[in-house]
Amino acid sequence: MSSFLPKSVREELAAAQRLALRRKATRAVHVGDDAYPILKMTQTGFTVAIEDAPRLRGLVDIYEGARHMYQALIVASEEEGDVMRYDFKRNTAAATTAPVDFEAGLNRPAGLLTST
Repeated sequence: MSSFLPKSVREELAAAQRLALRRKATRAVHVGDDAYPILKMTQTGFTVAIEDAPRLRGLVDIYEGARHMYQALIVASEEEGDVMRYDFKRNTAAATTAPVDFEAGLNRPAGLLTST
């Protein structure tokens, strides 16, 4: 069907689809103080609009809204039309608590009772 449409109409439809993806994006990649919306994310990487992001590389943080989700090491993979695809070299889930260097016992106290 798209072959029957004029080129200008096809370009406008593609631009509208890109805008809808960008508005719908809830995840963003943060590099320093800059943030770029992630259009699509998979287990092996993610895509960002070419006009939004420069060629990213290195350690980045991935947020979903205000929540820190991942810290990842990325490399630019390939251009796919108007989006740039990035692959993960390492993708680590962000932890909300600090790691402990000891094993928590099963019979540890549940609380502290004070004497009155």
